[in-house]
Amino acid sequence: MFDIGFWEIMLISVIGLVVLGPQRLPIAIRTVLKWVNTAKSMANSVKNEISQELELHEMNENMIKASKQGLDKIDPDLKASIDEMKENVEQLTRPYKNNVDDLMNAQAKSQKEAKIAEAQTQVLTENEKSEPNISEAKTSEPTPSKTISQQEK
Repeated sequence: MFDIGFWEIMLISVIGLVVLGPQRLPIAIRTVLKWVNTAKSMANSVKNEISQELELHEMNENMIKASKQGLDKIDPDLKASIDEMKENVEQLTRPYKNNVDDLMNAQAKSQKEAKIAEAQTQVLTENEKSEPNISEAKTSEPTPSKTISQQEK
């Protein structure tokens, strides 16, 4: 990895022994080994993530090719995975689609009701304009000047 030979390792260990002493050298070696193991695990995780991304990219390219060539000529496993993804998407969108449909129906119903109410108010206002006022008709009737009891006397 770093192209370090046997004599370089011996030189580093002798310098470490002289600088740190026999009591602190094992602790320092353990600490360095932990750092090296952490670096290796990070490198492996990055390598795994890159390989997963490459596989996803390859699948995406295969799906694009399949859509261009037609779904009849694709691999059965790929076709099965596409069908599975379609079903999952449909299952996820079904509740939202029902809610949207319900809202659209409710909105259409309320618009119809509003139009009916508007038409009824227009008819009522036209009727009120064309008919004479009932209270005016009652007041315009002549009132008898004498009541029946006064006529008898």
